[in-house]
Amino acid sequence: MSLITLTSDYGYTDYRVAAIKGRILSLNPEARIVDISHEIQAYNLQQTAYIVSSAYHFFPKGSIHIISVDSFFHKDRKCIIYKADDHYFLAADNGVLSLIFADIQPEAVYEITYNTRFDDVVNFTTLDVFAPAAVHLQNGGLPEVIGRKFLTPKELSLPKAGSTDNLIFGEVLYIDNFGNIISNISKSYFEENMKGYDGFTIKFRNLALSRVYKSYTDIVTDWNLESESHGKPVAVFNSAGLLELTIYKGNITNGAKTLFGLKVGERIYVEFYRE
Repeated sequence: MSLITLTSDYGYTDYRVAAIKGRILSLNPEARIVDISHEIQAYNLQQTAYIVSSAYHFFPKGSIHIISVDSFFHKDRKCIIYKADDHYFLAADNGVLSLIFADIQPEAVYEITYNTRFDDVVNFTTLDVFAPAAVHLQNGGLPEVIGRKFLTPKELSLPKAGSTDNLIFGEVLYIDNFGNIISNISKSYFEENMKGYDGFTIKFRNLALSRVYKSYTDIVTDWNLESESHGKPVAVFNSAGLLELTIYKGNITNGAKTLFGLKVGERIYVEFYRE
């Protein structure tokens, strides 16, 4: 049986996450439920897209992903199912799924009609719409049974890195729980623009770095002793293949976010040069 994941901006203080799980288990006591995150900033679709897109492909094909961010129900906004990359994604039609799949076309998109027609009362979208729809899919049901094809889902776009001459200009896309700064400069884009040059300098605020590590373990190996690596500013390509600025073994209070002072949306540059 496929599993169901949950992502929301509900936090853990209130009852909502527990209620969603209780609803799913009431409909299917054998359901497998996994939390991706419930600490999304309120209504933050860009943060949601980064976290879900980085996590979902580690789950088995056929998994069902409920995304409860900016999901309050109203009649003029659809609740939709994306079938993409052999997974199902359930969310409000607020554009978040187009952010997750900026480079992948969905196999199909459906408007969920279960509990959303005529005079149906929807007090809590995830409980009343997403949970029963997810269990239906988990039990092997077809999306056509609880929905109909939807051809015009809302589309949004993430800021993309650009280049001119010997310069890449990107920006801060996300700041994680350790204070690491994730940019929208991908490894493939970096390497493509690096061709024909001998070196580079990563520039942000009044700081500069001249090396990108392949992994965190490479940082320790390069500096020989782990204790000597603490507190050093470095750049690395993270597991999502994006350029990340970090303070080795920093955290949200003494990491890159605090020491570099960067915020989401601020510019990061990579300047290439020939020797």
